[in-house]
Amino acid sequence: MSTLAQTMMTAARSADSGLSGPGELNRYPYAEAPGAGRVGPPAWEGADPELGRMGRRAAGSRGRGLHGQLVQQLGQMIVSGDLGADRPLVPEEIGQRFEVSRTVVRESLRVLEAKGLVSARPNVGTRVRPVSDWNLLDPDIIEWRAYGPQRDDQRRELSELRWTIEPLAARLAAGRGREDVQQRLGDMVEIMGHAMAQGDSLTFSRADAEFHALLIQLAGNRMLEHLSGIVSSALQVSGNPLTGCDRPTEASLGHHARIVDALGAADGTAAEVAMRQLLTVHPEVERVVPAPREH
Repeated sequence: MSTLAQTMMTAARSADSGLSGPGELNRYPYAEAPGAGRVGPPAWEGADPELGRMGRRAAGSRGRGLHGQLVQQLGQMIVSGDLGADRPLVPEEIGQRFEVSRTVVRESLRVLEAKGLVSARPNVGTRVRPVSDWNLLDPDIIEWRAYGPQRDDQRRELSELRWTIEPLAARLAAGRGREDVQQRLGDMVEIMGHAMAQGDSLTFSRADAEFHALLIQLAGNRMLEHLSGIVSSALQVSGNPLTGCDRPTEASLGHHARIVDALGAADGTAAEVAMRQLLTVHPEVERVVPAPREH
């Protein structure tokens, strides 16, 4: 096993599995409007009682401490429909329900506003925005949709979008001649092979995620590279055949290796075909994605 493979496998076993959250945020002044426009009882009354025990739970389930946890809890509630469009969100009420400070609430609402989930206006307060305003390409929203009531639609949409992005990226990457990046891609395949042999699915998935990110980077198209987060999110929420190319199987490993070989030969057609084959490792995918193009 190469030094790189050993290092990555060791790191994968010891690293925290939590995802990094947003950085430090400035205080965001929301207009307080207790009770303004409220219809019916507070939205939290039907929620899981455990969600209100944030102050006593271990920090870091998402992002940084209580702030990251609250972003996740509110985001999930909005995306799932528990907090419907135009629902008023009163910071004081949220703080009491989740047992967090006003500063935590304000920072969390600011993050959700940046994702398009809520809006804050003077004399109106903070309200949930309709789905049409959400940033559906945001990695957090992708994950929340993938594990909520819209899971089937989200995973299908991710699979279809990957079929648009990755075969093209593979074709473009074959003409770039970046030997250093191609070597790194080969290293990722080697790591995946060793991880699969050892039953280490965590290392396999991390090497797989880096493989796909590097491939899009190698394509040399900044707009495609901007969309690489979609592929990363799709791999993270895998769990059914529609997003299953990261599963440790001989077939998927072989397709990754063929992509690397095609890149080394500067064969864009072969690289594109191999990527399409990788994305259809599972036959169920063929029902929701187009057939490979004939060349």
